Amino acid sequence: MKPKRTWLRVFLTGLGLWLLTVVVTFATGNPNLVPTLVLLGSFLVPVTFVLWAYGRRHSGEVTAELLFSTFVTGGVLGVLSASLLETYLLHPSPFLFAGVGLIEEAAKLAALAFLCRRLQHKYAVDGVILGASVGFGFAAFESAGYAFTALFTENGLSLMTLVQTELLRGVLAPVGHGLWTAILGGVLFSASGRRHYAFTRRLLVTYLGVALLHALWDSMHSIALIMTFLLTDSAYSSTLTASQAHLFTLLSWGGLILVSLVGVAWLIRVRRRADRESLGFQWRLAA
Repeated sequence: MKPKRTWLRVFLTGLGLWLLTVVVTFATGNPNLVPTLVLLGSFLVPVTFVLWAYGRRHSGEVTAELLFSTFVTGGVLGVLSASLLETYLLHPSPFLFAGVGLIEEAAKLAALAFLCRRLQHKYAVDGVILGASVGFGFAAFESAGYAFTALFTENGLSLMTLVQTELLRGVLAPVGHGLWTAILGGVLFSASGRRHYAFTRRLLVTYLGVALLHALWDSMHSIALIMTFLLTDSAYSSTLTASQAHLFTLLSWGGLILVSLVGVAWLIRVRRRADRESLGFQWRLAA
């Protein structure tokens, strides 16, 4: 296997270890294996995508140490600051998820800007990669929390619920936090000079747009539920009929897919603009 496929080796090895841990944990019921199960399942996909992105960096300033720092330190700082702000600023309301999106995207953007402030050259391509690293770090630590919480149910400890949570969040991880912060990172670095950040209107619009995607993603369950009752011309009920359940599933997953496609298309546009800016910079140097 080629050296550039390090990310694939890491993914396959990690996936094998996670599956082995699942089997042994179910077979033995050993609670000491739960942390291993949580950590492997939560970090496998985020780490794989960060390694894949690292092979596409533009500048030698994006070192393995910086990538590690943005993933771990950026992820932890983002989770902690978002948790504090959400605890004291947010309250149950129709705009709850909008507040979550604004706070979490601001926390990740601030962590990215702080950790990368000493870079001499802020290439937009590197901003995409480092932004994705912060976002995936945030996603990994957040997923670990969700997986651990899923272990505790009304009927006692449930390893099956934990495994299902990790599988779902692992599948959705590439089109969540990593994607949104990659977009923000690309725009932040694109607007910045060699030493200082430039907080432009484009960055503000991007931040608000990414926060909106985040809010739509988090609220898709509620949106799908409301749309289900509207489309079936039914009053709200705590239980769904068979046909309503099928419609709800279709709307819920369809909405998530739509939000993901918008985010991916947006990232591609940011990346293409970054490539054009990089090419223009090289031409100016050669002139």
